[in-house]
Amino acid sequence: MKLFKSLQKIGLATSLLASVLFSGVAGATETEPVWENAQKRGMLRCGAAVAPPYVIRDPKTGEYSGVYVDLCREFAETHLGVNAVFVDTTWDNIIAGLQAGKWDMSLALNRKPKRAMAVGFTISPMYQEVSFVFNGENPKLSANARYLNDFDKKGITLAVMSGTVQDQGLTSVIQNAKILRLPGNDETRLALISRRADVLVDAADTNRIFTSINKEWAIDVAPTPALLKQGIALAVRKDVSWSDIEVFNIFLEEKIAKGDVARLAQMYTEKSIEAAE
Repeated sequence: MKLFKSLQKIGLATSLLASVLFSGVAGATETEPVWENAQKRGMLRCGAAVAPPYVIRDPKTGEYSGVYVDLCREFAETHLGVNAVFVDTTWDNIIAGLQAGKWDMSLALNRKPKRAMAVGFTISPMYQEVSFVFNGENPKLSANARYLNDFDKKGITLAVMSGTVQDQGLTSVIQNAKILRLPGNDETRLALISRRADVLVDAADTNRIFTSINKEWAIDVAPTPALLKQGIALAVRKDVSWSDIEVFNIFLEEKIAKGDVARLAQMYTEKSIEAAE
């Protein structure tokens, strides 16, 4: 009888342990079928904050274009059979809006370890470096300025889009200059043009467009040491399965290998310059 009771206790304990382990595994495997949900909804919602040539918004029509816009649209139409819908957002809210379910993907986000703890990332079809643009006639700065220390001086104001990785990068290294945080690309450019700011800090690809338009006075510099060099990816919610992310990765791998991404980048850079001239 004692042996029987002992076996009963062991069996109960084993059952309880198995139940706990099973529930833990089941909870861990609960994932969001993001592509299936988009197909049921009839649309793939993409959160978009402006940063040419990656994400461009026509101020007159509100229509979106750009490298990452085209990638999102092609994937939605060709592989999911639905339309892509682009939701206006800012760099301050592009992750929070994704987490809150306001859209299914966020476009053109730099891959960072801290961000990867909050969202899931695809591979990077492009890579980003940050550059500084300034007026060559600005007496506060030498035309030969190249080092971070050349820009990190009292009396110098650096304009940057709030909530971006370039904002985070500046915050971590700038000790003496003033950081002017503004909501969007247009505002930071206007700050430099109006001399409210001495330096425009943005993605090198974006600054290349601005410098080409204002080559009479604009100097574009990749600072030493580099502020950052990171992959630019698309993001989904953290509970999206890796198998779903891999579907998009396979799509991106082919676009990269065929040279489509490089062609899109060149095309949208040229279009942005033409539109501003």
